[in-house]
Formats: sequence, C-alpha cells, structure tokens
Amino acid sequence: MVVWMICLPALAAVGCATSWALRRLGRPALRILLATNGILMLGALVLVALALTAAPSSAATLPHAAASAASTTLNGSALIGAAIAVAGSSIGAAIAVAYTGAAALAAISERPELFGRAMVIVGLAEGIAIYGLIVSIILIGKA
Repeated sequence: MVVWMICLPALAAVGCATSWALRRLGRPALRILLATNGILMLGALVLVALALTAAPSSAATLPHAAASAASTTLNGSALIGAAIAVAGSSIGAAIAVAYTGAAALAAISERPELFGRAMVIVGLAEGIAIYGLIVSIILIGKA
C-alpha cells in the first residue's frame, strides 16, 4: 500500500510530462517515448530471463531445501501462467467489448428495442475474461 502511495504521484507526474511533451514537441517526443519504452521492455526481458534461469541460492544446499526450491520454482511457474491467463483474457475481453459495445450503441441509437439483445452480446464478450479467471484459479489450485 505504501508503495502505491509513493508511486502513484510519480506516475501521474510522468503521465503529465509525457502529455505535455507530446503536445509541445510532436513527433520528436513520440520517438523519444518509443525509444524509452523499447529500452524499458528490453530491461524487463533481461530481468525475466535472469529470474527464470537463476540457480538456487547457497542456503539451499541441504537435500530438503533443494526439494523445496524445486517446488517453489514450479509454484512460481504456475503463478506466472495464471497471471498470463488473466492478462491475456482480460485484454481479449477488452477488445471484444470495445467492438461489440460500439456496434451495440450504434444499433440501439437506431432501434431502441434492440437494447436487450445488444447487451447480451456485450455480456458474452465479457465472458472471455471470466474464462481466464477460471483457468487461473485452476492453475493456482494445482500449484
């Protein structure tokens, strides 16, 4: 909680500075922003690669500690898989709701009696996120 209280003002300041730079400088600011995002992405990939290929610490030299380190690695992989399932399904649901919601609003503006049918279709698009959540619960349960 404390981390968010520290990071949120910093994120807001970075967002305002980025918005100001994009309005003021235009394309050069966009190129700088894309370069910064690329560098941060490479750094994140390096950290993920280091985390996935890391050897057990020196404290894990006992046999039972090695077994628990292996199970911790498997649990970590299940949690990463659960996170990917939730993130992927949420992004997919967001895209689906964006398209179906826009089409539903267009249809409702022309024929208001289609409200119930249109909302059912938007609800079906939201179901994609629920499927990802169910998969993540199953993965966490097996971890």
